[in-house]
Amino acid sequence: MIRFLGNIEAKADTKGRIFIPAAFRKQLQAASEERLIMRKDVFQDCLTLYPESVWNEELSELRSRLNKWSSKHQLIFRQFVSDVEVVTPDNNGRILIPKRYLQICNIHGDIRFIGIDNKIEIWAKERTEQPFMPPEEFGKALEEIMNDQQPEDE
Repeated sequence: MIRFLGNIEAKADTKGRIFIPAAFRKQLQAASEERLIMRKDVFQDCLTLYPESVWNEELSELRSRLNKWSSKHQLIFRQFVSDVEVVTPDNNGRILIPKRYLQICNIHGDIRFIGIDNKIEIWAKERTEQPFMPPEEFGKALEEIMNDQQPEDE
């Protein structure tokens, strides 16, 4: 099972090529993952890299929850899978981020890779310089989750 951990700075070149951090590359190689699936995150302005096996598991889970005879469910599925890129790192461990993704996520050179369990997120560095949640809010939300209480926003 792949578990990515870390918060690693990198730089994209003018063509949008980036080196996958060595720690992440080693895990991908150890798991025999040759291809990655890239898509814009559903909720945030960042990119998500899925090892192909993880993508297939998530896609199967989503499909199992959707009714193929529901037009709304079909639109959701289509939206989820329609704008993905299959990327294969080159011999140097680089991948190419399509220009449309660079624009959508406002990435202009300095980036940050964040290991998120079995996926990797790619952020514009400046978007990650502040905490994603204020510390007090984060502590309270984590306490609610760990105490098995429903958060107020849900």
